[in-house]
Amino acid sequence: MSLRKTRIKDIARMAGVSIGTVDRVIHNRGEVAEKTSLKVQQILKETNYSPNVLAQVLKSKKRFHLVSLLPSPSENNPFWKKHPLGMMRAIDELDPFPVTFSQVTFDMQSEDDFQKKTNIVLDLKPDGVLLAPIFKAESIAFCSRLHKEKVPFVFIDGYIEDTDFLAYIGEDIFQSGRVAGQLIDLVTPEKSDILVVTIARNIQNVHHLTNRTQGFLSYFQKSGKNNGKKITINIPDPSSDSVKYAIDKAFENNPGIRSIFITGSRSYLIALYLEKNGLKSIDLIGYDLLDLNVKFLKSGTTRFLIGQRPEEQTYKGIKKLFEYLSLHKIPDKIEYLPVDIVTSENVDFFL
Repeated sequence: MSLRKTRIKDIARMAGVSIGTVDRVIHNRGEVAEKTSLKVQQILKETNYSPNVLAQVLKSKKRFHLVSLLPSPSENNPFWKKHPLGMMRAIDELDPFPVTFSQVTFDMQSEDDFQKKTNIVLDLKPDGVLLAPIFKAESIAFCSRLHKEKVPFVFIDGYIEDTDFLAYIGEDIFQSGRVAGQLIDLVTPEKSDILVVTIARNIQNVHHLTNRTQGFLSYFQKSGKNNGKKITINIPDPSSDSVKYAIDKAFENNPGIRSIFITGSRSYLIALYLEKNGLKSIDLIGYDLLDLNVKFLKSGTTRFLIGQRPEEQTYKGIKKLFEYLSLHKIPDKIEYLPVDIVTSENVDFFL
């Protein structure tokens, strides 16, 4: 049996068509009769044909410029430090190919800054954009401009349905909220109250945290055993004074609170409050394997963390954009990543 790789001209000979016809079928370029297309596709399947991707792209004279628009990492929001690692890993792998990459970041506390940075992205004349649509209204407007310019874009960390996005890579946000609900239900007495904390300046415009809260609350509508109050609060300022004031007031008004769910990545702020106030009986659940979050998980102040795999999101996002542009490969619209449930016992496996 020959181990020689099947070539396009072999497929053409078997199908009784030209090499150009096979090429059009492979790249879904149309202009091929349906009966002929089906015959070629069947032969491609039977021969396990795979194109020489490296040769196809390297001989292309077209250079692709990919641009990311993600929040700036900061002391108050270190979650976004990990995303560039995934992007750079993808770019390193694509080094032999004709692709360049630019990173643009915006202040997560400022819609105005986001809008300014969208103009910078467009000025860079991108062939594809990787986007975290933190601000819903402003992201919809930007996506409309990208669509008008025929620039494909991939979402991470959440997606907006009413946009023409190429793909989304990340968690099922609503479902991850339900997972958090199930976890907190396991450790909270049935009659005790649960506090849901979101830390965001403009919660009405930060849709992914709202969706997560909705998922969390939906779990208790039918599945949860806990029948205590679900108190939801938003803290617009992540400063220690603002956190203290908000949590003090929540406990004062609701002394039956026994568990706290943090909808975002800054659960360490609440964990620090609990440690300072000696509230060891409160179970805390939050998101993301930030250094401080892991510290409080290992000390026992935080009961569970839910991981979102930020590096995998950006890595796959860059690869999907490149494959779409260079090979006309249309990705799955939605790729949900697994929800990682992290405890003090298994956290080291995720680091």
